[in-house]
Amino acid sequence: MPAARRTLAGIGIGLAAAGAAAAAGVVAERATRGGQLEKGTLPSNAYDYPAGREAVVIADDGVPLHVEIDDPDEAVAGRPTIVLSHGYCLSLRSWVLQRRALARAGYRLVLWDQRSHGQSGRSGAEGCTIDQLGRDLARVIAEHAPDGPLILVGHSMGGMTTMSLAGQFPELIDERVVAVGFVATSAGGTAMVSLGFGPMIGGLIGRLGPGVLSRLGRVQGRLDPLRRLGRGVEDVVVARYSFDSPMSVDAVRFAGDMIFGTPFSVMGDFLPALESLDLRADLDRFRGIDVLVLNGAGDLLTPPEHSADIVRLIPGAEHVVIKDAGHLVMLEHPDVVNEQLLDLALRGQRAASAQLAVVRKPRVKRVLTDLTRLRRKAPRSSPAGIPRRASGE
Repeated sequence: MPAARRTLAGIGIGLAAAGAAAAAGVVAERATRGGQLEKGTLPSNAYDYPAGREAVVIADDGVPLHVEIDDPDEAVAGRPTIVLSHGYCLSLRSWVLQRRALARAGYRLVLWDQRSHGQSGRSGAEGCTIDQLGRDLARVIAEHAPDGPLILVGHSMGGMTTMSLAGQFPELIDERVVAVGFVATSAGGTAMVSLGFGPMIGGLIGRLGPGVLSRLGRVQGRLDPLRRLGRGVEDVVVARYSFDSPMSVDAVRFAGDMIFGTPFSVMGDFLPALESLDLRADLDRFRGIDVLVLNGAGDLLTPPEHSADIVRLIPGAEHVVIKDAGHLVMLEHPDVVNEQLLDLALRGQRAASAQLAVVRKPRVKRVLTDLTRLRRKAPRSSPAGIPRRASGE
């Protein structure tokens, strides 16, 4: 396998496209067009966040799960705990910009690394299922948020984990959850692995990807040094498949380090679960709860139609689409995502305390532009008065 293809293989689902489909040239061409880099718009330490309390939760099959808890300086009675679940080939660090904003607002936070990701223990392939992830989340909640109201937020595979939790533990959702955020995720029922290549090549990726990844996993130690030699190619591919607007090198490498930090064999272990996913029946458990479905208009991994399907199946869900945003929307447009999550938390608390019939709310879809980011990038001579908040259309 040529070195360029080995480098492309590190982008999670994109690895399967580069390694399994005969499309490496297409990937490289698309990446070159879309993977622009810009000067940093955030301070250099923006992606650093000290853990509050660290803990280990033992899953029901014995896998140790890494958990971090941020307790507010002053606890507010009745305020929900927010539980954040990260996506495929990422870690709890992917929430760093939301973590800072939510903690500043006084919320208690519980974050965790899903099995075989981040600092959590490695699972066998038989444990790399969405059902198991739902049970893992239930165990994390039982140990570190055992009482009081909850807000569940999941990105990508983390959203699927939340859906699985609801399907297996409906009483937890009914009794304690006041709001749910689904960020760049899918309930399945349609091809998951496509990367914009369409169902034919996407299906090929899903079928052949696990075998390719498993073989690469056997020589992981020899492939890792290639990252240093091909970092420029890696940056372009990460930028293309994670974002939909020019990003700083710091941001792209922060994302790339999480993605490439996931062993190839782990990527392969989870691909069958993602490809066969169908959690649509579990969405009914969220009726009557404030639900935010948020996605980037340019997301190649879980395209906007996946979010539209979720909204269609949850009466009263609010749908927010962010322009010029890809799969890692929470890193690309953090101010907008933070604003939406804080609004969701307040809506959920109000609805729960007033016993509002959320299911009767009309479906609302908003398309937002991140004017805060535009303002940071604008030259000093730009006209004053550009709003700090996101603009809806």
